[in-house]
Amino acid sequence: MTEDQELSGGNRLISKNGKVALGFYTSRSSKSSSDNTTFPYWYVGIWFNKIPKFTPVWIANREKPISDPKFRLSKLRISRDSNLVILNHATKSIIWSSQIIAAKGGRIANKNTTITAALTNDGNLVIRDASNPSVVWWQSFDHPTNVFLPGARIGRNKITGQKYSLASKKNLIDPAPGLYCMELDPTSDPQYFVELCNSSMVYFSTGEWIGWYFNLVPEMSDSNFLHTKFINNDEEEYFTYAPTDPTIITICFLDVSGLTKQLLWLESLQDWETIYVEPRAPCDVFTVCGPSTVCNDNALTLCNCMNGFSVKSPEDWVLDDRRDGCMRNTPLEHCNSNKSNTTGLTDKFFPIHSVRLPYYAHSMETIESGQECMQVCLRNCSCTAYSYGKSGCSIWHGQLINVKQYNNGTINSDREILFLRLAAGEVQSWGNNTKGNRRIIIGLTVGAFDLLVMLLMIWSGERKWCSHPLSNTEGGCGVIAFKYVDLQQTTKNFSEKLGVGGFGSVFKGILRDSTTIAVKMLDGDRRMLVYEHMANRSLDVHIFQDNGSMLDWSTRFRIAIGVAKGLSYLHESCHDCIIHCDIKPENILLDAALVPRIADFGMAKLMGRNFSCVLTTMRGTVGYLAPEWISGVAITQKVDVYSYGMVLLEIMSGRRNSSPQECTGNIDHDVHFPVQAAVKLLEGDVRTLVDQQLYGDINVKEVERACKAACWCIQDYDFDRPTMGDVVQVLEGLVKLDMPPVPRLLQAISGSSSTN
Repeated sequence: MTEDQELSGGNRLISKNGKVALGFYTSRSSKSSSDNTTFPYWYVGIWFNKIPKFTPVWIANREKPISDPKFRLSKLRISRDSNLVILNHATKSIIWSSQIIAAKGGRIANKNTTITAALTNDGNLVIRDASNPSVVWWQSFDHPTNVFLPGARIGRNKITGQKYSLASKKNLIDPAPGLYCMELDPTSDPQYFVELCNSSMVYFSTGEWIGWYFNLVPEMSDSNFLHTKFINNDEEEYFTYAPTDPTIITICFLDVSGLTKQLLWLESLQDWETIYVEPRAPCDVFTVCGPSTVCNDNALTLCNCMNGFSVKSPEDWVLDDRRDGCMRNTPLEHCNSNKSNTTGLTDKFFPIHSVRLPYYAHSMETIESGQECMQVCLRNCSCTAYSYGKSGCSIWHGQLINVKQYNNGTINSDREILFLRLAAGEVQSWGNNTKGNRRIIIGLTVGAFDLLVMLLMIWSGERKWCSHPLSNTEGGCGVIAFKYVDLQQTTKNFSEKLGVGGFGSVFKGILRDSTTIAVKMLDGDRRMLVYEHMANRSLDVHIFQDNGSMLDWSTRFRIAIGVAKGLSYLHESCHDCIIHCDIKPENILLDAALVPRIADFGMAKLMGRNFSCVLTTMRGTVGYLAPEWISGVAITQKVDVYSYGMVLLEIMSGRRNSSPQECTGNIDHDVHFPVQAAVKLLEGDVRTLVDQQLYGDINVKEVERACKAACWCIQDYDFDRPTMGDVVQVLEGLVKLDMPPVPRLLQAISGSSSTN
């Protein structure tokens, strides 16, 4: 690009090898204040030109998107002062500029300098002196955004003091600079750290450079596809890397949540594969969940509000921008200066067990008991929490940040307890939800965002409607109660029957906010359960029945991961381990977006964390029963793992494991299908296992991971099976499993001979 050329609209500047492109692209939307019309934001960026998944790797105007609906009036060109600029011709204003102030040798760019701009094969936008191309006035590699490209540099210029550093995005759709930065540590031996931007709070360090890798990132030493080096001379010190094979496409980037990730483009998957992540535990990222939250690496959701708090900005939270964290549902009574405390209530303390305590604690060295520590906090209106343990009394003022949950919240004498200060009215409201009419149904309520069914308890007493719709139950209602007469009205006197289950008939209803519900009428005197209505019914309808909608592979795989996460939550993240005991396609419901929900907890068993197994006389569904359950011994959560493995095979194949079908292709239907799957996996031939109605439109790597996970889940002995948390990591490609053996008991049932 020369001074008489410009880019606008759909025009692109493409590298000589065609690998990368520079141009305008659109992301997210803005709204006009005058007429409420919406139009997209536009950015000038660099992206990979030959891969189908759009991946911006550098953005010029990440802080100043073009929001003018007439964006085509905006141009990228070289200005009269030799800068590369994004110019709005309509307003004659500069949206972004390269801001060239000096070049090598200290010579200042001036109006007599002729420059050119070009995009190199490795994705570097370079502004050069046209008469002397060796002189680089400016390059995008010196101004990275959140992506560290091969050939680029992370470090500093010793002469000018300029840093070459990364800054995360604000959220999933807004590329503006976010909370986290990665840069070279100038105070010690060569190493890099990731920190809260504009702060001294470092939460991850690469360790020192020891010749070919950083000693706290051992994954680098095992990488045979990257060539790395650290340069330290009189002018600069920086780290750079490049793939050993120039055809490989790889990037390193700092994501919204403060994790540094190395990605590799896999042509066979047509997607990015994560090679490694640092830090390994997401909760180790400083204040990743924001204030008044608890972070849990092993939970279904990484971040959750503390008891008595709600998400402050839900629209930002869903985009992974959780900097605002959570806010109190009820102001503290004792320190509420806006009204006199005439109720006689005193703020209460709620214990959060087994946590990493918040940052910025105030140590009270003279306090010698937990009771005294509590009173010190209670007397101070700014005190929001206290802890008393081996290190004595600590109190916190204001926001509580960086709290991490250990051991799924179970009581552990070796871990700290945080006593959270709450308004007495807030705590009292929890008690009110469990008192009152004695005819309340005692049931199992599982809340795991969009992966599990939320049960809503109802009784026939005088309880008014909760004003919050089902999609907004976080507003403080907790368990929602309905009067019988209200349910009569919503279901039109129970006129539209959805189906009949083992515990009663189910009717369709519509709440006042247009939320559709399913009301299960139980035996007895007006006892009912209210569920969110699942528009797409159960999974079996879609994978077994001809009249069901055809699910593509991507949807099937997403459902499989969703169910695995739901079971992992039940087994590993609840106060007591919950064993579902009847996992099958009929008990996996799908909402309007085909998001799975685990349903029907009629056979579920609670198992305390201090127990390893539980006895049950109930039996699940034939075809999904683990061998130990059939033999009548006490069961563990591994029976759910076994059932899940069977379901996963059915999701892959689109057929019942237990039902014979006509022989098609090279699949022998006289042999039990799970055995066939294990054999084909050993032979490296998993394509033949997938539902033929997909016509080969699959992701082979995902199929292999799913088949391997399923075959480990259905092993004969429970101790050979993975946990559901392990299964989630395997399916997501974070953990690799060895090749599983063919289950011998299933082999014996099918009458086939061993192949291993």
